[in-house]
Amino acid sequence: MTASGASRFHTTARFTLESGEVLRQVRQTYVLEGTINEARDNIVLVFHSLTGSPETLGGWKGSVIGQGKAIDTNKWAVLCPNLLGSCYGTEFKRARPTITTRDQAHLVSSLMESLGVSSVALVTGGSLGGMVALEFVASFPDRARAAVVFAAPAAHTAWAIGWNHVQRRALDAGGAEAGLAVARMIGMLTYRTPEEFEDRFGRQGGPDEPFAVQSYLSRHGAKLVARFDAKSYRTLLGAMDAHDVGRGRGGTSAALGPVAARVTGVGIPGDGLYPDDVVRGWVEEAGASYAEVRSSHGHDGFLLEPESVGRVLREALGVNEAASESGALSPQAEEEGEERASSSWAAAP
Repeated sequence: MTASGASRFHTTARFTLESGEVLRQVRQTYVLEGTINEARDNIVLVFHSLTGSPETLGGWKGSVIGQGKAIDTNKWAVLCPNLLGSCYGTEFKRARPTITTRDQAHLVSSLMESLGVSSVALVTGGSLGGMVALEFVASFPDRARAAVVFAAPAAHTAWAIGWNHVQRRALDAGGAEAGLAVARMIGMLTYRTPEEFEDRFGRQGGPDEPFAVQSYLSRHGAKLVARFDAKSYRTLLGAMDAHDVGRGRGGTSAALGPVAARVTGVGIPGDGLYPDDVVRGWVEEAGASYAEVRSSHGHDGFLLEPESVGRVLREALGVNEAASESGALSPQAEEEGEERASSSWAAAP
């Protein structure tokens, strides 16, 4: 049996990327919340989004994941690894490699093997985390008994690639600090809805700038600069753009068909980054199941609607609705919603 604890590390001496590049001494940080049972069959694998970290369990710690929550850590052991390319504790000897979501999924397979875990009860994540979850089940069809993919495409769309292109140009023009701040502001506009911005800010004046919405965006840009790395941000944007679960597999249907009965794609009506019809499209093509999370927040709804998200996850785990509580955001999740949580993590309720 394995008890929960703080961040841990797994080292892979040699890891070959899809590109053929070889990374050496890859140290992957991960968090295990809960206890792995003797059968080692109660693991829930959670992939975080763009600027997430393992410590917050994909942005769901205390809201969707925890004792008595939808993913009840009295029963389930939640494994959340830091994605390859992220700056939250995953390191390797190589300057700036080209990384894909397939690479990220394969490194986690190595982590599972080190833990003696052959399969997980559920793999899940939102946005970039959802893309990696799709790659995981396509790459290892026998390693997950269920998968729930929130607000993520089967292949990165031209619309999303375009937004990432603009963010990279901001990094090019502004550098590691000013450029990252502007890239974050651009991203924030894709994670929420025009209606929410209008209702929340309208034409109110801001404390530091003429309009409140300007102050809001500037603050989030500064917050990301204080906690994230521009090189990692660029690497992860590239991984998202390269994402195509059907690449080299004969298309989405061929890639996901063998696991379709165990996969649920979750769309968010009003999501401006990965619209719900994009999610419904790959679900129908693969023959998987479709669910929705309704939210006024748009794309960030998968982080800010714990009751709806929890309901979908409980169903995937076969847990009775009355057996678990979902709840309001915990203080930590509130802060994450305000300062971190968005498809790249963050955004504020």
